[in-house]
Amino acid sequence: MFPSVPWLVEVISQPFKRSQQGLFHGKTKQYGNNVPFSKHKTRRTWLPNVQRKRLFSETLGANVRLKVTTRALKTVKKHGGLDNYVAQTRSDLLGQEGMRLRLLLRSR
Repeated sequence: MFPSVPWLVEVISQPFKRSQQGLFHGKTKQYGNNVPFSKHKTRRTWLPNVQRKRLFSETLGANVRLKVTTRALKTVKKHGGLDNYVAQTRSDLLGQEGMRLRLLLRSR
């Protein structure tokens, strides 16, 4: 995926592999218990709120289709656009897709 940066994949931890394929801003799967009236606990999971969005990149001059959590969308808006978000966010919050975008934007 990154021929010029082979160490990048090793640097990024993958606690939730699905989060590497979009901008999840550190959100991962959460675990807990279902507890009914009988108090017999069963394990369950909560997935992050993921949306498929097209975000406009001023540097690329085009829309970029991404899987984005609502938390990441809020942060993109706070930073003033996709380009600023990708440039200013820590690499562990971006994941592989975010780092790919960062390298693409820097090359332009």
